[in-house]
Amino acid sequence: MQYAIQADGLVKHYGETKALDGVDLAVPIGRLLGVLGPNGAGKTTAVRILATLLTPDSGTATVLGFDVRWQAHQVRSLIGLTGQYAAVDEMLTGVENLMMIGRLLGLSRGEARERAKALLSRFDLADAGGRATKTYSGGMRRRLDLAASLVGRPQVLFLDEPTTGLDPRSRTELWGVVRGLMADGVTVLLTTQYLEEADQLADDIVVFDHGKVIASGTSDELKATTGAQVLEVRPLREDQLDLVAKVVTDVLDVAPDLSGAMVTAAVRDPAVVPAIVRRLDDLGIVASELALRKSSLDEVFLALTGHRAEDEQTEEALASTTPS
Repeated sequence: MQYAIQADGLVKHYGETKALDGVDLAVPIGRLLGVLGPNGAGKTTAVRILATLLTPDSGTATVLGFDVRWQAHQVRSLIGLTGQYAAVDEMLTGVENLMMIGRLLGLSRGEARERAKALLSRFDLADAGGRATKTYSGGMRRRLDLAASLVGRPQVLFLDEPTTGLDPRSRTELWGVVRGLMADGVTVLLTTQYLEEADQLADDIVVFDHGKVIASGTSDELKATTGAQVLEVRPLREDQLDLVAKVVTDVLDVAPDLSGAMVTAAVRDPAVVPAIVRRLDDLGIVASELALRKSSLDEVFLALTGHRAEDEQTEEALASTTPS
């Protein structure tokens, strides 16, 4: 199998903090790898090394066969990078932003203008192309930022938490753009804290925590690692929530979660569900919702790490204050 991205034993320190602690990655050509983990897990540090912006303390990495340390120029000619925050000039128009990048990449003025127009059209920004970027919404800026990373027609694209701060509609729109890139054969490495995002987009997923890869596989494979399904029961009468929780506890011998008038518990043997239903019926409890489903990636992450995918230490701050 041919790999667009390979990393073996990547290590990176920021003072006493080990941002990466022996990370291995392998992304086949044309696939999307989702990298999950909270801030401080090492996701951004890994992207910066692969994009030649940081040098690892040890380990090796290649992009389309070129070493990121010793053949950085060749790597940069093949990749695009979109960071966590839109890196566009707010005083320039959309067209001018993309043309500037095209000119920096060596395109003629005419070629840069044509490339800018084509990308603005592709990202549904053609009508806004003549406006100053400061007038754009957050979602429009992120789409322009992603368009900017494609001016050089990269074969490998790094997306470092590209939907951070976007509203659900803008996030969904950006997902559509990413799916279009995948259809064009672009290899994508996507870092995210949004577990639904990885579930929607990724062919394969790796989970980072404290600088290490702690799990990898497809979404379904990771969900299967918990060995459990999830039972959800919402009583018609909210005042019976505690009674439902007691029934679930008695049958499963485990305390369920109570949130949003819903009782939720991991179930390893689906055969116990009828027993719960019978007990609820005996007590005259009517359920407005009762479902048995696969574990979500959020629940997988919690099972693997002991915490949810939320901010811990911010590696952006470490990277900005520590020399590479």
